[in-house]
Amino acid sequence: MHPDDGFRELGRQECLDRLGQAPIGRIVHTQNALPAVLPVNFSLDARSAVLLRTSADSELARSIDGVVVAFEVDAVDAVAHSGWSVVVTGHAKVVDDPDEHDHLTRTGPRSWVASPQDVFIRIASELVTGRELVDGRTMQGVQPPPETR
Repeated sequence: MHPDDGFRELGRQECLDRLGQAPIGRIVHTQNALPAVLPVNFSLDARSAVLLRTSADSELARSIDGVVVAFEVDAVDAVAHSGWSVVVTGHAKVVDDPDEHDHLTRTGPRSWVASPQDVFIRIASELVTGRELVDGRTMQGVQPPPETR
């Protein structure tokens, strides 16, 4: 990040705080050798890992178990030309311990789509990055021209 590009780098804890406040994120993974992005609801566990809940027979569960994925959340104010984005990169793993699965059934994220058998997927927060744009500053801190729409 260039020091005058208008973005402020967010520290790890600030990223995790914002991540914990977002209701929806996007899982970025590979599907059939192509990039795929899927919006999902989620929660964080005590180790700051991202938890997803999905159908056990879903393409998502099959395609990300055991691989490195990215998970992104953001908030944007188009009027104020401001916003932030946080990305978590890490290994995704289906939770296969029955006791942990039972615990997550009570405490983890709730699926928005009913499924006869759910699985939980944990994404380790191995790399956490974020940035924020405030007041629409751009290169060299110059304000963009007003919109003419």
